[in-house]
Amino acid sequence: MISMRKSLLVFLVMIALVAGASVMAFYTGTDWVRLKDPSFRGERAITEEEYREYLYYRDTYGKVDELRAYIDEYYYRPVDSEELELGILKGLFMGLEDPYSYYMTSEEFESVLISLTGEYSGIGVTLSPNEDGFIEVIAPTEDTPAFEAGIKRGDVVLKVDGIQYTGSEIDVAAAAIRGRAGTRVTLVILREGQELEFTIKREKIVSKTVRREWLEEGIGYIRILSFEENTASDFKKALNAIEDGNAAGFILDLRDNPGGLVDVCIDVADLLMDQGTVVYSQDKEENREYFYVKDGKTKLPFVVLVNEGTASSAEILSAGIQDNEVAPIVGTQTYGKGVIQQLDQLRDGSAVNLTILQYFSPKGNVIHKVGIRPDEIVEPKPEDYGSDGMLLTDRQLDRALEILQQRTD
Repeated sequence: MISMRKSLLVFLVMIALVAGASVMAFYTGTDWVRLKDPSFRGERAITEEEYREYLYYRDTYGKVDELRAYIDEYYYRPVDSEELELGILKGLFMGLEDPYSYYMTSEEFESVLISLTGEYSGIGVTLSPNEDGFIEVIAPTEDTPAFEAGIKRGDVVLKVDGIQYTGSEIDVAAAAIRGRAGTRVTLVILREGQELEFTIKREKIVSKTVRREWLEEGIGYIRILSFEENTASDFKKALNAIEDGNAAGFILDLRDNPGGLVDVCIDVADLLMDQGTVVYSQDKEENREYFYVKDGKTKLPFVVLVNEGTASSAEILSAGIQDNEVAPIVGTQTYGKGVIQQLDQLRDGSAVNLTILQYFSPKGNVIHKVGIRPDEIVEPKPEDYGSDGMLLTDRQLDRALEILQQRTD
């Protein structure tokens, strides 16, 4: 047995406080935290295992404290302690080298919650950190300021109002893009090696995630822009309207759909698929959870459209449809985001977004960093676009209609 004075243990707790909330959580529930009780006096014998743990955390987090002191003494400008501590916390997640896992302040978390309600003031663009550490546009939402200004899928956001942001700061950048309706925000965009500047007027954005129309007699069209709280119920209304209109079939357009809520995606799948597996998730211990649908399949034949902007939950739905041979998939290879994050708020109001699961198609195919390969690949051609970048000829939709016609004959 080895003896250790209380003062040394308190010093260790102080290191934990400097290192951040995740370390504090480690000490909660251990004898070390309980040593802060004023009634404790003198020494307590600890086991060798406890001592080894102490040495590990002393060497690891003691270095953080040492570097803090070094910066305070030698850095050429006064140091903002709060900013330094924020950098430590964000850096902890950057060490994962996972663009989807990050720490956010309470203000950043509040901004995320606002975006999930489906109504906010901004420019209407969906962003994601990319593998190069930058912020990438997954898709601008149609009929929004970003769409009208010419922001495109694949654009990289370098600066917002003159401030440069990286992928690990995506929530800060998103908060900066949002603002009071009527005000303007300036983005510096990197597109094909060229920097472009866009000054865009913010508007109140109300997300209508489902759109329905008739393409021609007997053929319906439903587009899902993202999976939010009301998407499943709105999709059901759109599907019912097409079924009640004596449609021969319909096109389900998931192009430029960046994803959203997985449970909503499963609810939509329940309206399209018979009993079966939509997707399954797997954690680091290889524990699996299967997501099933009930017998709610529409009787109408349909064809699904996807492209490089089809991501996350939209890929889950596409994979479930494809592996269960419910409908053919037409378009181009999808984005390849097959991981799910857990968003948790901490006691001080800050929050963490952490990747906890990976998704696989019903047949066990990897989605993450691979995407969904359509049953029939149809690439847009340069001549399909006008001088303003708008699509004039939709050969993907045309091919989907041909396939649907064959299925309805």
